[in-house]
This record gives sequence, C-alpha cells and structure tokens, in this order.
Amino acid sequence: MGDELIRWRWVRNNLGDQILPALWQHVVLCAVSVLIALVIAIPIGIYVTRHRSLYTPVTFITGVLYTIPSLSFFAMLISIGIPIGRTPAIIALVAYSLLVLIRNVVVGIDSVPRETLEAARGMGLTSRQILRQVELPLALPIIVAGIRIATVTTIGVATIAAYIAAGGLGDLIFRGIDRDFSTQIIVGAVLATLLSIIADFGLLAVERQLRPWSRRRAARAA
Repeated sequence: MGDELIRWRWVRNNLGDQILPALWQHVVLCAVSVLIALVIAIPIGIYVTRHRSLYTPVTFITGVLYTIPSLSFFAMLISIGIPIGRTPAIIALVAYSLLVLIRNVVVGIDSVPRETLEAARGMGLTSRQILRQVELPLALPIIVAGIRIATVTTIGVATIAAYIAAGGLGDLIFRGIDRDFSTQIIVGAVLATLLSIIADFGLLAVERQLRPWSRRRAARAA
C-alpha cells in the first residue's frame, strides 16, 4: 500500500531535476511577492497613521482585493493583457498580502506609548527621527507578525499559481493530478506544508525576539 502511494524511486530519481527546482521556484515566488508587498505596505501604513481619514478606504480596497478568489484574480489579470506566467501570480500574491501588512503597520505604530513619543519630542527629535528611531523599532514585532501571516498565506496561494505557469510546488501537484500519480501530488503537498510550517515558526521566533519582554524573560531563564 505504502509503495503504491509513494514511489520512493521516483522521488530519488527526480529530486534534482524536478522536486528541488520546484521548491526553489516556490520560495523565490513567495519571497519576492511578500517583499514587494512590504515595500508598498510600510509607506502606506505610515501615511495612514498620519491621515486617519484614509484608514477606512485603504482597508476597504485591500479587503476587497483579499476576497477575490485566486483563480478569478489570475484570470482577470491575464484578460487585461498581462502575459501568463509569474507576473500575474506575483501581482495577485502582492495584492493578497497588502491588507494584513498595512493593518499591522498601523496597529504597530499605534501601539507605541504616548509617553515614549512625548519623551522623544522632549529630547528634540524631529518627526522623521521619531519615526525611524522610536516608532518603527517598537512597532517591528507587530509588523513581523503581519509578515508571518502574509508569508504563510502566500505559500498556500502560490501553489494554485502553477495553474497559470508560475512554477513552484503547485506544478508537482497539478502534474500529479493530470497523470493520476499520487507520488507527485503528495511530494508537492508535503513540501508546501513543510515550507509553511518552517516559515511560520521561523518568523514567530523572530517576532518573539523582537519583543523586549520576551528577551528579558529568556535572559532570566538563562
């Protein structure tokens, strides 16, 4: 039964030319998408904290983008002339990440104690210096929490992007489905799951290290 479900000889024979390249493509696709989303989300989030009237429309627009089913999103992008492949996949993955990232940037900056900001102003720091030296560093744990959620979500949605020739672990899954070959399906699904778990726990560890109280607790335990 186990031999029929997973053919280990196929795994060994195709590790270098199919499995590892698909894994690498998936990692790159997800990393690039989350990085682009972060570059967009941080300045928007900062701007929204200074102009509160924009918070509702910004979260509404990004919320609408988040609710679009992935295949429908890919189809819409291709229908407006974007070539099939990684480009529409990255655009969609970036759009899906914006809501949680922008929201966490805003929440993170809002979580900075007012007394801390007043102390920074009392020391003569400008608004930009306060942002760089006080607000963003203190907001970082919450921002990383948003990156964690966005990354795990992106890893999952990116498997579907293989349907539009974006590559990645979804390629293995879809090929396995087409050929009714369970080994490919299982390998692609297991690797995507492991990648999500590793990213989740890795970013969770970073998030905890960035929290001052977590570092103090760890120091006491040591």
